[in-house]
Amino acid sequence: MELAVFNSLDRDEAIKTLTPCLDISRWVETIVDARPFASVEDLLAHANKAAEPFSPAEVESAMAHHPRIGERPKAQTTEAAMSRSEQAGVDPGDNQTTAALAEGNRAYEEKFGRVFLIRAAGRSAEEILNTLQERITHTPEEEDTIVAGQLREIALLRLSGLVSEGVNA
Repeated sequence: MELAVFNSLDRDEAIKTLTPCLDISRWVETIVDARPFASVEDLLAHANKAAEPFSPAEVESAMAHHPRIGERPKAQTTEAAMSRSEQAGVDPGDNQTTAALAEGNRAYEEKFGRVFLIRAAGRSAEEILNTLQERITHTPEEEDTIVAGQLREIALLRLSGLVSEGVNA
């Protein structure tokens, strides 16, 4: 979608458009209510600032929408399509890595009570697995900070893929 189109959407439609990027109402509404943006760079800077900080409740709520790494969501929603695309580096046919990710996911969930979250886009399955194995050694407080940062990275990546400058910008 071109930035000019995003800037001109009515509020409800703009909220509906942004929510798959990150389902945190405060973040979405802060961005929508700051329109119009002069450039995608301005939009992304505002979105980044709006993400600082996410509250623990916001993180918990947003995490409910994220699948486990290595498990591709089957739903036909915009958010599910984004997630499938982001996990393209995780080959479901690589049984050894898939099994190690599943085992790591279970251990992480047992320790932290939530799914392991990482910005998967641009990362190989090995890199994701290595990061999972390293992060499972963290304290809950360390992970809270990292997870909030990963949510922000995912949201900004999705937003940058959603809105473009357009031909007249």
